[in-house]
Amino acid sequence: MSSVPDAPGGSYFDHAATTPIKPTAMRVLTEMLPALSNPSSLHGSGRRARLAVDSAREQLARAAGAHASEVIFTSGGTEADNLAVKGLYWQRRTQDPGRRRILLPGIEHHAVLETAEWLQAHEDAELEILAVDDEGIVDLPALEATLSQSEESVALVTVMWANNETGAIQPVAQIGELCARFGVPLHTDAVQVFGSLPAGAAPMSFRDSGAATLAISGHKIGAPVGVGALLVRRDVVLTPVLHGGGQERDIRSGTLDVAGICAFAAVAEELVASAQQEAQRLAGLRDQLLDAVVGLEGVTLRGPDPRTHPELRLPNNLHITVEDAEGDSLLFMLDMAGFDTATGSACTAGVPRPSHVLLAMGLGEEQARGAQRFTLGWTTTQRDVDALIAALPAVIAQARSAGMAAARR
Repeated sequence: MSSVPDAPGGSYFDHAATTPIKPTAMRVLTEMLPALSNPSSLHGSGRRARLAVDSAREQLARAAGAHASEVIFTSGGTEADNLAVKGLYWQRRTQDPGRRRILLPGIEHHAVLETAEWLQAHEDAELEILAVDDEGIVDLPALEATLSQSEESVALVTVMWANNETGAIQPVAQIGELCARFGVPLHTDAVQVFGSLPAGAAPMSFRDSGAATLAISGHKIGAPVGVGALLVRRDVVLTPVLHGGGQERDIRSGTLDVAGICAFAAVAEELVASAQQEAQRLAGLRDQLLDAVVGLEGVTLRGPDPRTHPELRLPNNLHITVEDAEGDSLLFMLDMAGFDTATGSACTAGVPRPSHVLLAMGLGEEQARGAQRFTLGWTTTQRDVDALIAALPAVIAQARSAGMAAARR
């Protein structure tokens, strides 16, 4: 029998992975699904579906600081990242076969990192890893130096706006200015940051980012799984990844999910309207949790410290490492206690692996293996945070005991 007490009702602290669908999305889906039609059809039902998509496109564009013509609907963030990175690379190489270099930090999401690695393995790309500091922020002078060496051979730069593990926010506008100076397109994965910037920060704006392309996803903000968007500047040309009907500016073929798109746009509009108040609420709850865990022996905050630099971290993110404990042990014991969290690391064939993000930040493998990520969202309450704070000391003690026992075998 476990000595860790059960949490009262169970608490979800993995909103960075996905967040529960919001009532607004459920309402729109309920209204739209019975009237479902193909928006490419020319009959009346098809035209009504097209009007709904066009309205949603305008709605989402306003929320994201973009023009409606720049919104390309996709199945989610992974497809958007693949379309941007592959599409930019192929287009740039078509223009000049010498453009083979892809510059990216080692902290990128796997949707970007593995896409770039695929291009390296199959399409003759050369990957150059950009340096980050110990908080996971890109080294701007190092990026400038890399671009200045031979910008004519760079196909693209890709830097995620905010890291999904540590919550570190990148200076995307400054990176965009650098890339523009050297005539190199920038892609940014903004899946985590859309509607989630710290209180006091300007809303996410594609227009002001300097990026050529930007990826967002529906299920990260309370819309359904299976819908997202790639924002593509009007003067940017991408080589398509999918071929078929030529929908979405001939960039992304496929029948559009009308109900999902409308739900995504409605939630995005609602999210942006309340972003400042929600950021303040979540940051307050996160900081209570931070104050509790950093007082525990052997627990270290990873990523920017929101107590000194709140502008550098997502308001809903807390990422720690625990000395002498496996992240998987922490996750399983928290799960047994009724809390859903994440290690932030990949696991292949049941073998735990340290987070590539933490390794890129300079941590050793043993340190990185003790990672645990807590991400809050619209369903998180004061009671949830209080319960987690009460449970953590016993959970950490048990995880350490499990780690030591494994080491003796």
